[in-house]
Amino acid sequence: VQLQASGGGLVQAGGSLRLSCAASGRTFNIYDMGWFRQTPGKEREFVAAITRTGSSTYYADFAKGRFTISRDNARKTVSLQMNSLKPEDTAVYYCAARPFKAGSSWYEPTLYDYWGQGTQVTVSS
Repeated sequence: VQLQASGGGLVQAGGSLRLSCAASGRTFNIYDMGWFRQTPGKEREFVAAITRTGSSTYYADFAKGRFTISRDNARKTVSLQMNSLKPEDTAVYYCAARPFKAGSSWYEPTLYDYWGQGTQVTVSS
């Protein structure tokens, strides 16, 4: 599967952005999907994940209550709605996909097989 992330940009603190990730291929609904972010000099950090059916979601502590992950399997997209943005949310955001792996951690980026190219989110104070 190929992934294309979009929706990043510059926003003031307290504002909102909605990131989207479009997938190619016919079998999108076999993939669990995740969002990660990365800043220069730091490791890629888990943000949120959603199961292949959309029935379960998982969030990093910093994302709980502010970010919402969702997916539309018919349109082969996964989205990340980000509200109440903070300057520390500034990063390149990546979407990622992996086939269902029972018992696998949602938080470890090495357990995801496919990655989008990233979209820059900048939050000004």
